[in-house]
Amino acid sequence: MVEPLVILIVACEIGFWVVLGAGLLARYVLRMPRLGGVLLVCTPLVDVVLLVATVFDLRRGGEATGVHGLAAIYLGVSVAFGHTMLRWADQRFAHRFAGGPPPVKPPRHGPGKVRYEWREWGKFALAWVIACSVMLLLRYVVGTPERTEALWGQMQGMTLVGGVWLVGWPVFHTIAELAKGNLRDRR
Repeated sequence: MVEPLVILIVACEIGFWVVLGAGLLARYVLRMPRLGGVLLVCTPLVDVVLLVATVFDLRRGGEATGVHGLAAIYLGVSVAFGHTMLRWADQRFAHRFAGGPPPVKPPRHGPGKVRYEWREWGKFALAWVIACSVMLLLRYVVGTPERTEALWGQMQGMTLVGGVWLVGWPVFHTIAELAKGNLRDRR
């Protein structure tokens, strides 16, 4: 049987995209920009529902599992990358339905690529801080360290992902562009 919290995480992800789609549909197809804006501003409410449900689940005396850690990670990623996802979808909708300019693509090389990679990794770092803070909050809510061991594993896994991302993208591209001489001081 699937844990109810797993179902809620999936429902929140679906809910995020449904609210986002409804907001963009209202803004561009139905030509109701005010309603579209209200719906787009409401997308973070999905995260609040998940956080409240996670805390409630643990307050009932349950043991923190990887699912609770996943809920915290979902929350962190959603907060840190949510604005980027909204902008990504908004650009495509505006281009497709409102005659807007083509969507902006990230730079492929050069100093712009390096800035882009560091900015994206910075968003991950923010997601990491939020997710780990929520997991620490959940440990506090439960009050018994033995019942929250799984959260440490989630924090370690997320730290590993961040380390791989750091070395594989921003550091790699910085070194590559330095080697090409593209990041020298241009004064």
